[in-house]
Amino acid sequence: MKTLRFALCALTVLVLASGAFAQTQVKANVPFDFVVGDRYYPAGEYSLKTINDAGVMQITNTDLDASIHVGSNPCTTTSPSTKTVLQFRRMGNMYFLYRIWVDGSLTGREFPKSREERRLAQLHEKSDVVIVAANVAK
Repeated sequence: MKTLRFALCALTVLVLASGAFAQTQVKANVPFDFVVGDRYYPAGEYSLKTINDAGVMQITNTDLDASIHVGSNPCTTTSPSTKTVLQFRRMGNMYFLYRIWVDGSLTGREFPKSREERRLAQLHEKSDVVIVAANVAK
């Protein structure tokens, strides 16, 4: 019974934390072209925000005033993030957005791997993590 109660409490915390992320808009200047899902994005100024409880993110290139919606999943960490950042995986000369963290939060958003990223992984392409600083939009 204690295990079930603990699981329910943990689930409640995750739901509330992901709801807090839903209220946050993150802005970043990405200095390189990148991929999210199976779509390519040019370098530039971006705004990212969760638009519903299902984790759909709106990614807007503010330079071009163009938006797209992409699915994402919640991810968690054991200690609060100390910075608001976008995390990319670099494989060869390609960058794949895979996580967003907001300063002070235990939860973030994670994007599924694209077909191209899975293909490069099958070819044993080495990956590095690249972090781009971001700001919470007011």
